[in-house]
Amino acid sequence: METTNYLLVMTTCPSREVAERLATQVLGQHLVACVNMLPGMQSWYFYEEELMQDQEILMLMKTREDCYPHLQALLLQLHPYEEPELIALPIQTGSPSYFDWMDNMLITKPKPE
Repeated sequence: METTNYLLVMTTCPSREVAERLATQVLGQHLVACVNMLPGMQSWYFYEEELMQDQEILMLMKTREDCYPHLQALLLQLHPYEEPELIALPIQTGSPSYFDWMDNMLITKPKPE
């Protein structure tokens, strides 16, 4: 199986408003080609030794490896969580025409921070 240079990046947000604000920023800077938002996700985790349960929005963002450092920096700057979840998974294979579309949506060379 071939490996691509594309990534699926995930983060969670406390509300739809926050997710929409982040999506607008990352799309506006062409750091991602597409954002999917999955509402109604229940997250369970420990925070300061207390079991937490929160309703969150899961954001799925499609990008390229060369855009990821800039995407990560922007999300860490704008995200309201003290320690936001930022996970990038490699996309091993997919539709070549979708990847072509992604390349047209993404910046060719991210601007240095």
